[in-house]
Amino acid sequence: MEHNLRVYNTLTRQKEPFKTVEPGKVGMYVCGPTVYKPSHLGHMVGPVIFDTVKRYLTYLGYEVKFVVNITDVDDKLIIEAPRQGISVSDLAERVTRDYVENLTKLNVTSIDLMPRATHHIGDIIEIIQGLITKGFAYPAAGDVYFDVTKDDDYGKLCNRDPEQLEAGARIEVSEKKRSPGDFALWKAAKPGEPAWDSPWGKGRPGWHIECSAMSTKLLGKTLDIHGGGLDLQFPHHENELAQSESYNGCTFANFWMHNGLMRIHSQASKIKDAKPRDDEPQKMSKSLGNEIVVHKLFERGIQPETLRFFLLATHYRRPIDYSEERLAEVGRGLDGFYRFFERFERINNKRNFYQPLPANVARGAGREGEFAVLRKRFLEHMDDDFNTGGAVGVLYELLTALNRFADAKQLEIGKGTADDVKAFEDGVIYLKELSQILGVFEKRPEEVKTDNASQQLVGGLMQLLIDLRAEARKAKNFALGDQIRKRLSELGVTLEDRAGGTNWRKD
Repeated sequence: MEHNLRVYNTLTRQKEPFKTVEPGKVGMYVCGPTVYKPSHLGHMVGPVIFDTVKRYLTYLGYEVKFVVNITDVDDKLIIEAPRQGISVSDLAERVTRDYVENLTKLNVTSIDLMPRATHHIGDIIEIIQGLITKGFAYPAAGDVYFDVTKDDDYGKLCNRDPEQLEAGARIEVSEKKRSPGDFALWKAAKPGEPAWDSPWGKGRPGWHIECSAMSTKLLGKTLDIHGGGLDLQFPHHENELAQSESYNGCTFANFWMHNGLMRIHSQASKIKDAKPRDDEPQKMSKSLGNEIVVHKLFERGIQPETLRFFLLATHYRRPIDYSEERLAEVGRGLDGFYRFFERFERINNKRNFYQPLPANVARGAGREGEFAVLRKRFLEHMDDDFNTGGAVGVLYELLTALNRFADAKQLEIGKGTADDVKAFEDGVIYLKELSQILGVFEKRPEEVKTDNASQQLVGGLMQLLIDLRAEARKAKNFALGDQIRKRLSELGVTLEDRAGGTNWRKD
C-alpha cells in the first residue's frame, strides 16, 4: 500500500513510517472510560480523534478493526454505586449508555467492538495464571501481583527506571507486595464487593490486566495501534505493556499513540484540593471537580458538530484548552461553512451537499488548480501524524477559495462557463471528501422544529420586511432601509444582499 503516512510512536519518541502486522489490515485498541459518572468533555477527546484516525486509514484503503473498552468494575464504581443506592452493574449500565449516546451525537460511528471487563473474567484469569507459571507474578493472601523486578525493560514506555516511576505516581500500598512498584493483577474480594471465583479465591481483576485480556482476545498478541490519553501512559499503559509482553513473549503494540488532555482554567471552575495560579489550566477530571458534562452542553444548545470540530482543531498530541469563547468562535466558523452549503445548493438549484459522496468520486475530479493543491495539502497534514489541526486550517482555506471563485465567476446568477461550473463542482467535491475524513458536515445542522403554519408565517413576514427595505432603498430612503436591517440584526436575523436578491438567516 503506497502512501507517506508517518505516525509518532510514544515508545520510540519519534515519527515512524506506518507499517502493520498484516498487510492492509489495522488492529487498533483505545482505552475507554471507567463508567461511574456521566461523561465529561475530556472523555470525548480520544474517541473523536481515533474515530478520525480510523476514517483516514480506511480512506487510504486499510481494513481497520477498532476496539474501545469499558471498565465496568473498579474501586470508583464500588464507591459510587452505594452513594446512588444502586448496584455496581446498574451504575455501569447507566453511565455506559450516557457515554454511547454522547459518542453517537458526536458522529463517532466507527467503533467496531466495545467490550466490557466483566465479560472477560475467564480470559483475565487465564493470563494471570500464565504469568504466575512463567515467574512474572505471585499470589499473596488472595491477591496476585506482577513482579516488576522480573521484567528487565519495565519503564521503557515512559523512558524511566522503575524507581523514578514509583516516586512520581500514585501506586497502591500493600504489605503483601514484594516491592513497592508491583501492581495488582487480582484483588481479593471484600464484603459486599462484586466478586468472581478464581484459583486464588473470590475476587476481581486489577485495572491493567483487563485491557491486556480484552485487546489480546479481540485483536491478537500484537496490536498495530494502542491509543489513549496522555494520563494513561503511566501506570496503566506501562503496566499493560509489561504484563502483555511477559505473557505473550512478543511486542504488544507497534505504535503507541497518546492524545493530549482537555484542560480548563481554574478560574472557570471550582477545583477541590488544588491551589493553582488563577491563569494556570488544569486537566479536566471528575476528581478535581472541574468537568464539563457533555450532555449538559447539548442541553444548553451546543451543537455536537461544533464540539467535534473544536476537538479536531488542535493536533491530537497537544492539550486542548476549553473555554466558552473558543467554543463560540468555532461555532461562528462553522456558520461560514453552512452558509456556503446553502450557496452551493442555490447555484446548483438542488439540495444535495449533505448526500454521501460515492467512493472514489473525488479521486476522479480535476487534478490541477487551486482546489486540487489545497486537497493535496490537507492529505499531507493527515499523513504527518494525523495532523487534524493543520487539516482543519486547510479546510477553511478551501472554503475561502470556493467563495472567492464563485464571486469572481458570478456563478450565482448563471454567468459562469461550463468549465467554471465544472471546476467549482470539483472543488466542492473535494470539500465533501475531506469533510468526511474528519467526520463533519454529513448531516444538516439541527433546525428549530416548528409547525408548517408557523414556518409560513415567519417566511411571509420576513419577505414583507425584505420587500419594504428594497422599496425604501429604491426611493433613496436609506435611513429606513438601514433601520430595518439594524432591528432585524438585534433579533438575531442577518440579511445577505446578493446579485440574485436578498436572503435571510437566523444566527
